[in-house]
Amino acid sequence: MKSIYKIVNKAYDSKFYLWVLNNILYKAIPFNKPHRFEIVALQKDAITIKLPYKRKNLNHIKGIHACALATVSEYSTGFLLISNIDPSKYRLILKDLSMAYHYQGKTEVTAGFTLTQDWLEEKVYKPLENQESIDLLCEVKTYDIHNNHISTGKVNWQVKSWEKVKTKV
Repeated sequence: MKSIYKIVNKAYDSKFYLWVLNNILYKAIPFNKPHRFEIVALQKDAITIKLPYKRKNLNHIKGIHACALATVSEYSTGFLLISNIDPSKYRLILKDLSMAYHYQGKTEVTAGFTLTQDWLEEKVYKPLENQESIDLLCEVKTYDIHNNHISTGKVNWQVKSWEKVKTKV
């Protein structure tokens, strides 16, 4: 796991390591491989993921499929959160997801998500000092190449300290 974080850190500044990271993620998350999501921009506090306009991502009327848009919304928030929240200390699990669709995607689309360390401090770390778990609502907007607003995803993550996670024995 630590080696993937080394590659993520290198991918912030290197197109080569961004390519390496995308290829690792195709293997590590095989469910997403057919979509061919591609992280096209990655910073410590922001991510942009491209969802290609290709047959496996299309619905019956040749628009970007609603489920592909929902998945790229979940993927972008989850990846950026897990890159910033120590997964050895905190469990991050999808609680719910809602989508609003605004325009039919007839080209490739990009989903973007941004966070700040202050936002994490305010929304995650401070509340977890007094609460067993928190719900973290993340909003993702998706746009096509013509800057049409295709969808808005509201991805709700539950974050909990591993010390508070109860499992059956």
